[in-house]
Amino acid sequence: QVQLVESGGGLVQAGASLKLSCAASTLTFNDYKMGWFRQAPGKEREFVASISRLGSITYYADSVKGRFTISRNSTKNMVYLQMNSLKPEDTAVYYCAGGQGAVWTVGAESYESWGQGTQVTVSS
Repeated sequence: QVQLVESGGGLVQAGASLKLSCAASTLTFNDYKMGWFRQAPGKEREFVASISRLGSITYYADSVKGRFTISRNSTKNMVYLQMNSLKPEDTAVYYCAGGQGAVWTVGAESYESWGQGTQVTVSS
């Protein structure tokens, strides 16, 4: 597993932007696809975005496509989620995740390592 720590969450108004960061341990970081998931109270954890090991392939949930951008920096062992045009329905705890499966397998079950989450709240 890889140890993951998220940061960058906060309270913003609709239409604002936030950039989430995920710091990963150096051990086997480049062996993992990385993803972002989110979970609202009483709801299941849902896929947001993922990025391949080399960073050349990305996937996005339809609800965030065109607004969110996932990226990674292998040298710094960091994964980012740039969130623009935030909506109230984006409010959730956002989790960074790492997995050794194929990048196109977007389900939470394909990820083995999880951060503790960072809260994103978007007001109307």
